[in-house]
Amino acid sequence: MKLNTRNSHFELVIFDFDGTLIDSKYDIATSVNLTLQDMDLPTRSHEEIFSFVGDGVKSLLRLSAGEGNQARYEEALVIFREHYLAHCLDSTKYYDGLDSVFQMLQGKAKALATNKSLEYTLRIVEGLGVRDTFSAIECPNDQSDLKPDPGMLFRILDQMGVAPENAVLVGDSTNDVRAAQAAGMAACAVGYGYGNREKVLALTPDFYCETPADLLAVFSK
Repeated sequence: MKLNTRNSHFELVIFDFDGTLIDSKYDIATSVNLTLQDMDLPTRSHEEIFSFVGDGVKSLLRLSAGEGNQARYEEALVIFREHYLAHCLDSTKYYDGLDSVFQMLQGKAKALATNKSLEYTLRIVEGLGVRDTFSAIECPNDQSDLKPDPGMLFRILDQMGVAPENAVLVGDSTNDVRAAQAAGMAACAVGYGYGNREKVLALTPDFYCETPADLLAVFSK
């Protein structure tokens, strides 16, 4: 669905990762609960953990451990890393329908900008055999670099030599839409991921796609 008159002939398509390209929430939830078990803390429902995804692993673990256990946060990070590296490819996969999207985008520059840490991101793209799909992969340098901060997007634009008006960010969350808008590029929101549909649409992204197949219409213009 096109929500305004912005040009859709983009030189560069930047994708968010979790909830946009990959359905990773069950592997994340499994790793979080294994971490909590190892720390003798109460586990959480999958739905609770799903709601914590999107602001990076540090936020995920702080919320999962709970307010009363913040002193053990560094311990949680170490334990989670072991479990997630072991389980991040158990069920994580591309959303159905994206193969056709990437076939359409052959010859067009593509990049990743994700709040996921670089170590986990590279493990997954390499495990799925899609590393070569992306000309650039950017992950946050620190907490201040997380989307909605546009820093990762600016680094990709600089690396690729593309002006903001010739790029689009595809993502499922308000963080993605806000980051794209702050960078001066188009925002294409998707409704099949982990984001809140109403909150995302309230930010008036340039495009909105309810399913991966809807992305075909955006990029076929």
